[in-house]
Amino acid sequence: MTDTSSAIATFNDQAAGYESQRRRLVPPFDEFYGTAVSALDLAGRPLREILDLGAGTGLLSRRVKAAQPQARLTLLDGAPAMLAEARRALGGDAQYLQADLIDPLAPGPWDAVVSALAIHHLDDDGKRRLFAGIHAELAPGGIFVNAEQVAGPSALFHDVYVAWHAREAERAGVTPDEWTASQERMRLDRWASVEHQLTWLREAGFPDVDCLYKHHCFAVLVARRAG
Repeated sequence: MTDTSSAIATFNDQAAGYESQRRRLVPPFDEFYGTAVSALDLAGRPLREILDLGAGTGLLSRRVKAAQPQARLTLLDGAPAMLAEARRALGGDAQYLQADLIDPLAPGPWDAVVSALAIHHLDDDGKRRLFAGIHAELAPGGIFVNAEQVAGPSALFHDVYVAWHAREAERAGVTPDEWTASQERMRLDRWASVEHQLTWLREAGFPDVDCLYKHHCFAVLVARRAG
């Protein structure tokens, strides 16, 4: 079983300044998060209960709430300092659960489960188990949206992605200290390719899966439970 305690400690230490760097460290920020939010429309119905896994400071949850104001959000994260930042932003408009992604999933049924830049902290077996758990706890027709940093399908493309990310982050204004801190966080990552993750989602029981957005190492993967 994956031990994510190092990641939790790192994010606790960096919680206060985490969100201010996001737009510079995620070069396609608007398209990346925007696609994740709009993908929820694939449910084809109002969403009442939404779970955000690895919610961090609530960056994705706030955008989901703006698009789905009728929904009740539950933010789950293993780092209490990150959840404290989320609570300051969302207040009583959400519920907060301190838990690890390797823990049993919060029981549903959930109309949607979302996540952004979190599941890559699990190893491949951990991802498979989580995908199966999400499928089990989604309501019929429920949507899973994973906005993720992904591996290249080969060493060639991995190197292309890494070079592109460094170049674009510098162009966006990332300072050397911010880049060093991001590299320290990424040292804990266990990226997987889009192809592998779509296969694991199908194996978990999702009949409808796709990658709705991809720009180098940033991708939005979507899966819908049978209705």
